[in-house]
Amino acid sequence: MLLFVYSDYSAAARAELTQGLPASIDVHFATDRHSAQPPAALQTAGLLLGNPPAAWLTPLPPQLRFWQIDSAGIDQYQQLRPGFAVANMGDLFAWPCAETMVAGLLALLRGLPRLAVWQTRRHWEGSAFRQRLGLLRGRRVLILGRGSIGLAVAEQLGGFGCAVQFLARTDPQAQLHTHAEVLAALPTIDVVVNCLPGSATGYVSVDFLAALSPHALYASVGRGSTTDEPALLAALQAGRLAGAVLDVTAQEPLPTDNPLWSLPNVLLTQHSGGGYPEEEADRITVFLHNLSHWQRGEPLENEVTLGRGY
Repeated sequence: MLLFVYSDYSAAARAELTQGLPASIDVHFATDRHSAQPPAALQTAGLLLGNPPAAWLTPLPPQLRFWQIDSAGIDQYQQLRPGFAVANMGDLFAWPCAETMVAGLLALLRGLPRLAVWQTRRHWEGSAFRQRLGLLRGRRVLILGRGSIGLAVAEQLGGFGCAVQFLARTDPQAQLHTHAEVLAALPTIDVVVNCLPGSATGYVSVDFLAALSPHALYASVGRGSTTDEPALLAALQAGRLAGAVLDVTAQEPLPTDNPLWSLPNVLLTQHSGGGYPEEEADRITVFLHNLSHWQRGEPLENEVTLGRGY
């Protein structure tokens, strides 16, 4: 059986994956990951690892029997209806994504971006800057989404004594469940952390942003499509929002002429939030475990239904 690998793994990771495969499985690594047409090898593959363009999978390759998506997000594939097993990476990236959000919020509150600029200029501001700094301690935080990333954010914020609420439409453990409830709560919120999936397109809207206090901070690590980016930009430029930490944007890479690049109260972490040194090895381990489950006819870890979005 042929395994088609779309993921752009390092040479060491490719060797590790190849060595971990059963002898009955051959592997083909994609060489042109940006072609408009799917490679011929994909059409003969029984196994797929990675996140190829959705267009490559329309229609689905006829011999595919198992697909390991190489991310937590699956919304780009919601229109597909595979009749075979599909899994994602589950909560593999939850803790690093949460650390990125907490680190970004701390950086904005403690003035680190401005201090870094002054360091490059050898400019000493000193005590005049102290009164302009904020604390994360005791902040009132609303986390949008009560999945693995949102829960990790809440766990990390526990050390700062933050008062955390969740929005989750169907989760009974969340404090807020409807958009109306969120809008009513926003004026009292200091920090919003957006962990929503791509299915919640435009959730952070003009009305949402207008309901926030001007001292509030916004952090986003879910999907760029869940934020009305022009509305966010307008709020930041007008001083109606204190700052933003953005791991995801509507278009990636972010165009060089986008004003978000130049705003001093914005941190762009460039969709790197889930990264950590062992990431490649851990992704391969998840795949090999699931491959073993699939071969034995056992339930997969982190099995998903694409049309449902989770």
